[in-house]
Amino acid sequence: RMSAHPDYEVVIGLEVHVHLRTRSKLFSTAGVSYGDPPNHHTTPVCLALPGALPVLNAKAVELAVRAGVATNCTIHPTSIFARKNYFYPDLPKGYQISQFEEPLCTEGWIEIETESGGPKRIRLTRIHMEEDAGKSLHDGSADQSRIDLNRAGVPLVEIVSEPDLRSAEEAGAYLRKLHSILRTTGVSDADMEKGQFRCDANVSLRKHGATELGTRREIKNVNSFRFVEAAIEAEIDYQADLLDSGGEVRQATVGYDAEQDRLFLMRLKENADDYRYFPDPDLIPLVISQERIDTIRAELPELPDARCHRFEEDHGLAAADAVKLVGTGALADFFETAVAAGAEPKTAANWLTRDVLAWLNEHQRELAEVALDPAGFAALIGLVDAGRLTAKSGRDLLSELLAEGGDPERLMQERGLEAVSDSGALEAMADEVLAAEPKAIASFKDGDAKAVNFLMGKVMKQSQGKADPAQVRKILIAKLEAL
Repeated sequence: RMSAHPDYEVVIGLEVHVHLRTRSKLFSTAGVSYGDPPNHHTTPVCLALPGALPVLNAKAVELAVRAGVATNCTIHPTSIFARKNYFYPDLPKGYQISQFEEPLCTEGWIEIETESGGPKRIRLTRIHMEEDAGKSLHDGSADQSRIDLNRAGVPLVEIVSEPDLRSAEEAGAYLRKLHSILRTTGVSDADMEKGQFRCDANVSLRKHGATELGTRREIKNVNSFRFVEAAIEAEIDYQADLLDSGGEVRQATVGYDAEQDRLFLMRLKENADDYRYFPDPDLIPLVISQERIDTIRAELPELPDARCHRFEEDHGLAAADAVKLVGTGALADFFETAVAAGAEPKTAANWLTRDVLAWLNEHQRELAEVALDPAGFAALIGLVDAGRLTAKSGRDLLSELLAEGGDPERLMQERGLEAVSDSGALEAMADEVLAAEPKAIASFKDGDAKAVNFLMGKVMKQSQGKADPAQVRKILIAKLEAL
């Protein structure tokens, strides 16, 4: 649904928490792993045992700098880790190590395409490093919660945008672009289902022309792009209806129930929490040389925007196809390798963004898990392009090749799928069908264009689906017009 509330301007700011792609935690040697039994990846540091001291993970710092450089931020040579004090069962130390007054990166921006089709710059306030908290598990037991500390201390960056977004659609475009940048640069796997890319959205409404921001409500932890957009739409509707009826928006934190497409109140916020931030006395300031920052900048892979532009320029792809390919770096890499192996770029892009993506979604697979390599893929679409395989047979073979692998040409011959493109054979089939269908010929003479489709179906059946439909249509129309 699209909210339309012409009286109000929507103002949205997003905070995104992203797990950095490291093997160990931010301040301890415990491993970062997903789906293991609870409390398997802990050390005295994770458990906050007395005397255990934090030691900073250098790889995490490098990835955080990479995130800042890729989003046009200023990287500060000195930043400070602070203690954010709050009490929660899954936070053994009673504080979280984060950055507050002196973060690692500030004042960046990323560009999105807006609904009107033009580019728009969304400013980033800051990117700072922090550790994740553990997880409270409420296993259906009414009277107890269990604590899993596998996630406690996993390295994060928090990426905070300015309130520059003006619709749910813009918020979705921003998150997809950010996700694509983080994956392309190897900063994070950003798997939403594993909680590696989590989003909080601050939403407020104000009358057009007003300079003061309205009271905001925060939507917590939504784990898919689609749900973020739906949750923001629901929140806009809620606030607009409330303001229309003379009510007043109260600052609050809400959750989103995707199954029922509704928001629920988590807590009313009277005022900002006082976390009593102060520099962590166990950690010295983080100092990074300009030289190191320059090296990280030089080692960045090609960013999504540049790659899209190159695909459009060099390969003549439509912008929408380029964006789909580049969204996950893996698909773009596969495309480039297939083109290098001789695939026609536009055809390869069509097959990848349509058929291959559909197959991956249906089978819940990643591209890295498919059995077909780019050269095999190029060979398959080459057979279709050459007219040796019909598009339909090509699609059927594609599913099999993605699952099982193999040589497209050999499979085509084993299955007897080679297309009938011998025009003599097709003409003979067309003559046979026309001789048997005088009614359809009469309909065609009376101006019924559908008659051609009916006759085509008959010829295709006779060729056992191996004929090229365009060629059959051409032959039939020529014969019909000559009658």
